[in-house]
Amino acid sequence: MKILVTGGAGFIGSNLVRLLVTTTEHSVLNVDALTYAGNKRSLSDLEGNPRYRFAQADICDAAAMGKLFADFQPDWVMHLAAESHVDRSIDGPGAFIQTNVVGTFTLLQAARGHFEKLTGPAKERFRFLHVSTDEVYGSLGATGLFTEETPYDPHSPYSASKASSDHLARAWADTFKLPVLVTNCSNNYGPYQFPEKLIPVVILKALRGDPIPVYGKGENIRDWLFVVDHAEALHTVIAKGRLGQTYNIGGNNERQNIDLVRLLCGLLDELCPRADGKKYADQITFVTDRPGHDLRYAIDASKIKRELGWTPKQDHTSGFRKTVQWYLDNEAWWKGILDGSYKLERLGKA
Repeated sequence: MKILVTGGAGFIGSNLVRLLVTTTEHSVLNVDALTYAGNKRSLSDLEGNPRYRFAQADICDAAAMGKLFADFQPDWVMHLAAESHVDRSIDGPGAFIQTNVVGTFTLLQAARGHFEKLTGPAKERFRFLHVSTDEVYGSLGATGLFTEETPYDPHSPYSASKASSDHLARAWADTFKLPVLVTNCSNNYGPYQFPEKLIPVVILKALRGDPIPVYGKGENIRDWLFVVDHAEALHTVIAKGRLGQTYNIGGNNERQNIDLVRLLCGLLDELCPRADGKKYADQITFVTDRPGHDLRYAIDASKIKRELGWTPKQDHTSGFRKTVQWYLDNEAWWKGILDGSYKLERLGKA
């Protein structure tokens, strides 16, 4: 298959592109605007691969999208391009509306124009996968799980923009018969994550000897999904999923933030002990909570397991160990980012 991946230089996107190019026979066109979170170095190992192409373009640019569809003639579209950090959405919501809502609309229109020109087997095999988040569902109490039927209740500019894009994708399926699938995933972690999210912040702050910030009392709970497991799930959904369906993707790995931070500190104690012999957990500092911080997210991923046979491969600790080791082994990658405009400062104080 010829697959057009948007946002393929980002965190989840780069892991997905690498999986598609190195473990399948698919050809991939990676379309990315290379904003602050897009990094071509994350895919430097694929340079020169005949089944991989890169195009720098903004999904909000209708002319550029139309030309890419016309030139590449994709069989599948996997749409991951998005502004994705809640704290940044508090500081500057406009960019989230532009990319996540207007950009998704523009891409859907380009895909629709391409799809309506297809005939025969080419039309039969075309798919559009819209990749989204469990944050669109809002916040859970101490019990319960998000299912594919959970009503939407977004609480941040980020989650509201993703909820809007989900509705657009489903509307294009219903109104224009575009063959759409939607996925909603839990919190991703792993290699190549831009260092503004919780796990890389903890690791890199710890290594620098800085205070490790934990919002509130660290009681917020998330279901953690290893990014390579997520990439495999996305490939499974677009290859085997039922058109028009939504699939929730989770890691079966719920943790309070404070417990996760302590786990990461313990792994660092083992893999890269402090020179002074002290524990990294001594650096933990509780800070003012994020505005509108949802208490708990938890995914019911039974549908994708039942229908498509997918389950996460990483257990409750193995993926975190892999992640800590990757950041230790790839200092040049993250130092190149921290030498630029982002230096691990807190965002989203409102």
